[in-house]
Amino acid sequence: MGFFDHLQAKGATTIKPQSTIRRTIVTTGASQSSNKAKRTAPPVHERAVPMANNDRGLKPRNANGPKPTRPKSPSADTPSARAQMPKKRRVAAVQQRLSSSSDDSDESIDFTVAKRAKTTSTAKSHEDLNRQVRSATALPSTASAGDFPFVHAADIASADKSNKFTPAFQDDVDQMALRLQYPGGGPGERYELVRPKDGEDMDPLRDIVEVVEIVSKYYLTESQAKPFLDENDGIHRKLRRAVARGSGDEFRREVEGYNEAIVALRDEGIISENLDKMHSIPLPLVERILTQAYSRTVSLKVDSLKKYENGTDNVYGELLPRLISKIFQETDIRSDHVFVDLGSGVGNVVLQAALEIGCESWGCEMMDNACDLAELQQAEFEARCRLWGIRAGSSHLVRGDFVMSPEIGKVLQRADVLLVNNQAFTPSLNMSLMNMFLDLKEGCRIVSLKSFVPHDHKITARNLNSPVNLLEVETKPYYSNCVSWTNAPGSYCIAKKDSRKLRAFAKRLG
Repeated sequence: MGFFDHLQAKGATTIKPQSTIRRTIVTTGASQSSNKAKRTAPPVHERAVPMANNDRGLKPRNANGPKPTRPKSPSADTPSARAQMPKKRRVAAVQQRLSSSSDDSDESIDFTVAKRAKTTSTAKSHEDLNRQVRSATALPSTASAGDFPFVHAADIASADKSNKFTPAFQDDVDQMALRLQYPGGGPGERYELVRPKDGEDMDPLRDIVEVVEIVSKYYLTESQAKPFLDENDGIHRKLRRAVARGSGDEFRREVEGYNEAIVALRDEGIISENLDKMHSIPLPLVERILTQAYSRTVSLKVDSLKKYENGTDNVYGELLPRLISKIFQETDIRSDHVFVDLGSGVGNVVLQAALEIGCESWGCEMMDNACDLAELQQAEFEARCRLWGIRAGSSHLVRGDFVMSPEIGKVLQRADVLLVNNQAFTPSLNMSLMNMFLDLKEGCRIVSLKSFVPHDHKITARNLNSPVNLLEVETKPYYSNCVSWTNAPGSYCIAKKDSRKLRAFAKRLG
């Protein structure tokens, strides 16, 4: 006898879902929100986002309450006491510049790379020995991958687009084109050595330097990486030095040296051997692949995402990759699990789950403009994984209303982790989602921006049939720069479907 049959046998009625509510999209002109979408923002999650709290007239927590005060010591204000008190040291923010060696100053360089935080990926923190990182299609042990279509950097950033880009090196204006090799093989990616006039446009030099750095750090052993990362004479250092000197000849020469070395390591099977020992993908590599796919597809048409109507369920917003990676860690998702994103926008989180975790990943979106971009990004993402020689999990993007989709309904029955960015969902849609949760399997985790369980909720005889009783919820903090609509910290919720409390309460009722 099933659990809900057991309740009915005891005289209680079964938990019945309310009638579903069909949603329709109302498309308006571009939003006038002050939170503009950045064209080169890193790939992030999409869906249902309000404006920042101050724009909505919301007050911060405890805004109306008295501020706590700390009692002062009677002698704390005396000069002698202040002299004895330890002084707080002000620590300056550190930035990693694309710099040259000490005898060749790089002060003339006009861009910096933020120093990477020490962050591990989900799979690294929770070793998943079933995860296979190397793509057998892109990186067979004895051969290189053939040619395949993808969006080259030169298709976006080139001297032909003189209104957006200028030559990066004055000594090399007639020879700006070059190719960059990736670990997965193929003919390489075409670049032109240009600089963006607008900081939000693609920067080919930055992309090349970061690809070289990431390949050297994560595809090679320490000894193998020394010719690339040596602080005095490595290829990565020489590339930065060439940029600082404004020497296109030097930059081109170092890229060619990198290409030859990577091709040799790939053809000898060294890269394949190293990847076969990995069971996780470092977050900087995840972010680089996602950023490349996003910048070559979504960024070019990002203005179309501003077409929504405030006050509806179809408001666009994004969760950033490092928050998503933290969510993966908190939910302990593995490569043999199923991930579902309801309201998946342009597909960023669906693709991140497939890449970082290697799991079966699903998304559903009903806004046509976001769906169009999601399909473009998915195709580019698959090509990028092949370039990098990475095996990602399968990704599936469904176009339509997830409340009404039979395909999504079937997938939810297998889901291990479900993401719902319900920050600006209407109450009726949240109730429809609660009804859908009845079909989730025991132990499925539901991640949301707003809790589906009211504060201080308790199971009683009167609310015995509420779907809320099936959820155990925990609130987690996130910090600044984790979502696209505000820089402020906030919180999210992880609910687990667990019927044990409801079973125990029903048993006590007799």
